[in-house]
Amino acid sequence: MTTYSRIVGTGSCLPPRRLTNQDLAAVLAERGLETSDEWIVSRSGISARHFADDGVLSSDLAVTAAQNALQMANLTPNDIDLIILATSTPDYLGGFPSTACVVQRKLGITNQCAALDVQAVCSGFVYAVSVADSFIRSGMHKRVLVIGAEVFSRILDFNDRTTCVLFGDGAGAMVMTAAEQPGILATKLHADGRHTDILCVPGHMSSGAVSGSAFLTMDGQAVFKLAVSVLEQVANETLEAAGMQASQVDWLIPHQANIRIMQGTAKKLGLPLEKMVVTVDQHGNTSAASIPLAFDVAMRDGRIKAGQHVLMEGVGGGFTWGAALARL
Repeated sequence: MTTYSRIVGTGSCLPPRRLTNQDLAAVLAERGLETSDEWIVSRSGISARHFADDGVLSSDLAVTAAQNALQMANLTPNDIDLIILATSTPDYLGGFPSTACVVQRKLGITNQCAALDVQAVCSGFVYAVSVADSFIRSGMHKRVLVIGAEVFSRILDFNDRTTCVLFGDGAGAMVMTAAEQPGILATKLHADGRHTDILCVPGHMSSGAVSGSAFLTMDGQAVFKLAVSVLEQVANETLEAAGMQASQVDWLIPHQANIRIMQGTAKKLGLPLEKMVVTVDQHGNTSAASIPLAFDVAMRDGRIKAGQHVLMEGVGGGFTWGAALARL
């Protein structure tokens, strides 16, 4: 009998501190930088984002999101036999130990299940879903907790208005379990290391100090051009692998980076904008957390229903990109 993986629960967590564009403009004005709600919205579609308070880590947001997903799945933490956590802002320097292990401890999991971090930046959650699907299909694991969690506010340069207005903090989670009927229908992953410099944090650790910059840097035009192209490509690859057409997709959940990239992708796929889940306006770009956050919003407000097809896709630094097609 063939084993498949299915999504049986979702959850999310946003820090309570919400900053509107006007709030952020006031912060930047104190540094002598000018921006406005109109400037930010016209370039990104973002109106607000959430920032974690001092002392709140990616693992803290991840735990709340995981607890909400476990509750929806009607499972306990010790039912999980694998944790995969996607993040670019791990709790510990260098991701050592993994934030997944920290989440395991904070959830009170004592069954010694495997736990690992995935680093593919904004594509991280799609990468994690694909890895979880492979583990479940192989029979190695049966109940996998997949999380995307970020505190990007910690790596933003608030002297650079072109990047600091785009990002936010948050976490989203899914529980994936073994099933007799297909849930994850297909996944496709790609990377092209020739584009490492267009979106990165270029600092290095040396003798206990940062060499170079510890802040995010981005060539916005280069990222935009590449993102629209590869998102269309990987979406069509994934649909072809599943033997489906774009017209059969009920919901498109792209990485929530920029509304123009998202709309451009939907247009290229021939999907009406009404079929796209949009949270970038209220969450900003939460990197690896953006897809599961948006997924959970649409699950809990009733848009995503049993039997529907959901296409998730993301792009991120590396340059990485990928897509996953799921039947709920």
